[in-house]
Amino acid sequence: MRRMIGTASFGVRCPVIRQGDNLCEIVTDSVIDAAKSANLTINDKDVIAITESIVARAQGNYASIEDIAEDVKAKTGGKTVGVLFPILSRNRFAICLRGIAKGAEKIVLMLSYPTDEVGNSILDIEKLYETDINPYSDVLTLDKYREVFGVYRHQFTGVDYVEYYSSLIKESGAECEVVFGNNPKSILEHTDTVIACDIHTRFRTKEILRKAGARIVLGMDDILSSPVNGSGCNEKYGLLGSNKAREDTVKLFPRDCQSLVEDIQKEMLRRTGKKVEVMVYGDGAFKDPVGKIWELADPVVSPAYTEGLIGTPNELKLKYLADNDYKDLSGTELRRAVEESIKAKSVDLKGQMASEGTTPRQITDLLGSLSDLTSGSGDKGTPVILIQGYFDNYTTN
Repeated sequence: MRRMIGTASFGVRCPVIRQGDNLCEIVTDSVIDAAKSANLTINDKDVIAITESIVARAQGNYASIEDIAEDVKAKTGGKTVGVLFPILSRNRFAICLRGIAKGAEKIVLMLSYPTDEVGNSILDIEKLYETDINPYSDVLTLDKYREVFGVYRHQFTGVDYVEYYSSLIKESGAECEVVFGNNPKSILEHTDTVIACDIHTRFRTKEILRKAGARIVLGMDDILSSPVNGSGCNEKYGLLGSNKAREDTVKLFPRDCQSLVEDIQKEMLRRTGKKVEVMVYGDGAFKDPVGKIWELADPVVSPAYTEGLIGTPNELKLKYLADNDYKDLSGTELRRAVEESIKAKSVDLKGQMASEGTTPRQITDLLGSLSDLTSGSGDKGTPVILIQGYFDNYTTN
């Protein structure tokens, strides 16, 4: 019988991971046991995706507020520090902000508006439309912001992030000044020492600040890029990708984990005879249509993956073939014609009408989104995902 199931994604339950655990062994055992329990057969080109949080936890990649504060003070001088374009998140940024504030005498907090980088609103956008305020050029003081927009609470969390972030800074022992704007150069009217806290636009922001004459320019990727007092660190991403572990501790993005994905691939080959692909994933790269939030607070979707996951999909659009090339065919004749087109497709379909509308995203970004949605962020207990059939197509039996 012709195979009728294409791509399938399975959450794999694992033990609770602790620092020092052998992830290669645990992941391999868990996937093989899960496959047996569900009567699944491991195949070549199956994908094993591992959430970054258990990788970082196994590595023991943690840091305290005091570690952050010490690094900030050493790198900025600890006087007046601009904190530019942070995202609005209790889990992702609040603890980092406490550490930054502990390492400075004064914080000038410049928030982008009407939303942060990933789409969290900081004001009622309808009210903005009713004003003559130009968010591209106008810098608002806290008084002006309150006068026009009042108290705005996040639609999902109910938090007034302006008040919340201000109180965190003050509680950490620093003076606080809040302004709102979208031109990075505007913060230089308040201080020449800036930590750019944006994620995906950080390189541009830092370059703009340097060209505008800032004395010290850092990014979140420059804080804890090396250990402080034996703390964890991330040489490439620093504090980017970190999130709350405890009230005074952050879990950092995992450090070099390329060897982990390659070791798991080798172990699966040894134990099953099949060459699977393996990746570590963080946030999926998708946008919530209700909250308008782009779910990518990590610096990348996948910090490590095996070679077979490099690239983008090279696919034909079946509905294009059915509506155009084979519009006069139906049934078995149509199926066979489509299959022949797929078998004969070129290695690179870029620019061809028959591929128009297919997703031009990196394979790891697509698989990361699928994995993130499968594992969820709560109590499912499935930090490892087994994906089967992703590289199959309509001709695969």
